[in-house]
Amino acid sequence: MLESIIWILLAGFFIGQIAERLSAPPLIGMILGGILLGPEVANVIHSDVLTSADLFRTVAVMVILMKAGLGLDREKLLQQGTVALRLGFVPASLEVIAIALVAIPLFHFNFPTGLLLGCIIGAESPAVIVPAMLRLKSLGWGVTKGIPDAILTGSALSDVLLLLVFGLLVDFLAPGNTEKITQVGGLTLTPWQLLPFQVLRDIIFGLVIGYLASRLLVWLLGQKKWTQNTVQDILIVACTALFLVILPQYWAYYSGYLAVMAMGFFLIELDTPLARKLRVGFNTLWVIAEIFLFVLLGASIRLNVLGNILLPGILILAVGTLIGRMLGWYISTLGSNWNWRERLFLLPGNSAKATVQAAIGAIPLARGIEGGDTILAVAALSILVTAPLGAWAIPISAPKLLQRGEIDPTKVTVSTRVVLLAAVDTSDISTQVLTKTAALARRSDAEVIVLHVINVASPDTVQELQKKTERLLADIRYKFVTLTGSVPEQIVQTAIDYQVSEIVIGKRGHQSWEQMLIGSVSQAVIESSFVPVVVLEDSQIH
Repeated sequence: MLESIIWILLAGFFIGQIAERLSAPPLIGMILGGILLGPEVANVIHSDVLTSADLFRTVAVMVILMKAGLGLDREKLLQQGTVALRLGFVPASLEVIAIALVAIPLFHFNFPTGLLLGCIIGAESPAVIVPAMLRLKSLGWGVTKGIPDAILTGSALSDVLLLLVFGLLVDFLAPGNTEKITQVGGLTLTPWQLLPFQVLRDIIFGLVIGYLASRLLVWLLGQKKWTQNTVQDILIVACTALFLVILPQYWAYYSGYLAVMAMGFFLIELDTPLARKLRVGFNTLWVIAEIFLFVLLGASIRLNVLGNILLPGILILAVGTLIGRMLGWYISTLGSNWNWRERLFLLPGNSAKATVQAAIGAIPLARGIEGGDTILAVAALSILVTAPLGAWAIPISAPKLLQRGEIDPTKVTVSTRVVLLAAVDTSDISTQVLTKTAALARRSDAEVIVLHVINVASPDTVQELQKKTERLLADIRYKFVTLTGSVPEQIVQTAIDYQVSEIVIGKRGHQSWEQMLIGSVSQAVIESSFVPVVVLEDSQIH
């Protein structure tokens, strides 16, 4: 099993990186890597790992749902609340019905079996949609109208609905099962009559349980300080979120997916500093979880069952998306402030299938439902077609269809490359400048540009400065740059060229002439610099 895990991590990472360098989403490479490693091709993944794929997938989905919850914006959700609710129910419902109607003549299904296929195909993939929407938020696309937040919320709600209907249909269609009758307040209700109440119950209880869990975590981690560092915070929160995901297997009265998203959302509202630390930690966890999720997803795809249903399967996907979903998107955004471009963005932004299809696609076949093999094949086809297409189309179409707004760094992690500029001469003050720059770089994992403007220094002196730089910045990525010309102008221009975040410069004052000369350099840099300047004098910061 350890060999299989090594294969999964290394192949998933490197093939994903190759895909990214070819301007394709990394998950396409990861899925391809899973197909190559899986039983269809190389067969190097141990059978126990494949058997445990659902467990790995559950952990990965927990991570991505926490990322989604920690990235939601309450103000944007209130602004687009009705749109988000409609996106959660209308497009999925119309897609399921459209697929069911087309499946009857194509696969000779009856209507309930067609609905079962529609529930599997209509579910949206949090593993594709969540990271894509969070990336759009970090870049500012669509944030003014809360479009990524509406898509995230609608995706979670639609999965709640479809998973409930799927469970009812499996029980109804499985051989030997009879329809269960429930007595409620003297009324006799069938499972279908109970469905609206179950959807409402799962949503309400999911929100309440997510809120209570967030209150508990804030009390433990924020107020009582039971943990000593961020790693321990992430450990406690991740275990809590995973518990919320698996608890509905034993107490099926709420949506575990929705509870985890709600917990992340309420953590932002109750303790924003804690939420910020958790956001960074779950971003790191996702690096590993993503590889496991999509490589195992690729390994679970059975290519040999796709041949007979390829064309009808593509037709089913096209009808469900281009007719059912697009009609649902139009109805969901009626009366909103979305323009036609933003509505069109829902086509690439809200159509990806992967996680849910991999989790439930094989259940009808395992339960002996007629047509289960065809359902599994169409589910696999939906993953192969829509997951890579959605992951590729979202970043491509967003700049063309969405407007760019102001980024809220309190809701998403904004990845920035931090570069510091250390301006040094050949005097003793250069040691203090380099030492201070190194300390700042270690805190923010920054790169350093060491700039020396040559005036009347000998080559030997510059070489000594380079050796000093190599010694003091041994554990930091840096670049040593030498230029000639006006010292203040070269410092400011270098800061512009390398897009630095801060400038660190020294100021000497033990000789009147040098005080005037170097003081004028630091003063000129401060007056003309567009970034903060740290000035060191006698080991003190000014």
